[in-house]
Amino acid sequence: MESDLETKAKEAFIDDHFELAEQLYSQAIALNPTRAELFADRAQANLKLNNFTEAVADANKAIEMNPSLARAYLRKGSACFNLEEYQTAKAALETGASLAPRDSRFTNLLKECDQLIAKETVDISKHSSEKTTPTNVSSESFQPVDDLSNQVTQTPAKPKYRHEFYQKPEEVVVTIFAKGITAKNVSVDFGEQILSVNIDVPGEDVYHFQPRLFGKIIPSNCKCDVLSTKVEVRLAKAEPIQWTALEFSNTNIVPQRVNASVIGSQRPAYPSSKPKKDWDKIEADVKKEEKDEKLDGDAALNKFFQNIYADADEDTKRAMKKSFVESNGTVLSTNWKEVGSKKVEGSPPDGMEMRRWEY
Repeated sequence: MESDLETKAKEAFIDDHFELAEQLYSQAIALNPTRAELFADRAQANLKLNNFTEAVADANKAIEMNPSLARAYLRKGSACFNLEEYQTAKAALETGASLAPRDSRFTNLLKECDQLIAKETVDISKHSSEKTTPTNVSSESFQPVDDLSNQVTQTPAKPKYRHEFYQKPEEVVVTIFAKGITAKNVSVDFGEQILSVNIDVPGEDVYHFQPRLFGKIIPSNCKCDVLSTKVEVRLAKAEPIQWTALEFSNTNIVPQRVNASVIGSQRPAYPSSKPKKDWDKIEADVKKEEKDEKLDGDAALNKFFQNIYADADEDTKRAMKKSFVESNGTVLSTNWKEVGSKKVEGSPPDGMEMRRWEY
């Protein structure tokens, strides 16, 4: 059945029926979701349909399943190129070219990437050299991105998890409210202007969140933390501009450059069409929730010691470090006068003895 669907999908693609091909590949994937080739081929159909973010997601999935599948890197490189994410495209194409050195498609696209990356570098240098007037940006400077009052649209399906975002001059923080999720169930991929979050809990439908972002980010400086009540993603902005929305749209207002020295200690602005929220209170509540989170066993003990260390003075911290290291993790002292002038000997639990590890 799966092979029949794959054959029909390829025939539809050859006949330029790309939407039908995408649908057939999706049906084949539903029957066999572990074949990297199906995802790579559906990525090609999405490319033809100009569904570039979907093509990146399919290519990433194919690469995850089969890192040696050259055409998956070609699909990812092509999609990122069309999204103007030239650095990400180049990285994918270089990997693909190493797997298929005789394929000229990689060489040609890499040349175009290099040209556009060089052009971007020149443009950024010129832009940085221009003198800019510091601007104090507030939330009143922006209007809602979309006016939905005069539009009639279908009600979208309610997402599995709710998400929100706020921003600072240097970063955007995206919060996905997913309780009880472990880190092994979450995979995150950062592109130049794409965020891809997958939450795969056994026995449940996979949650996909893959927006094309309002502005470009620095993937190497981005990070994700999986907490007991949420997944928090921190996106490092490539430029200190105010994002008027999380997702890119042709109707978005042209952003203003944020001058961090002017903003100083001010709270960041949070563009929204909803009534203003007390973000200071929300942040305080979240921190209190994390602090009051009840842990068990080793996690509770580690949390206890972390709290002691965080609130301690310098001598106490030095004592804790020295005693823990010298005793091989069996002693933890907070008295620097007691441990500062001597070596701390190990103290194993009752009924156990310490032995030197033989290499």
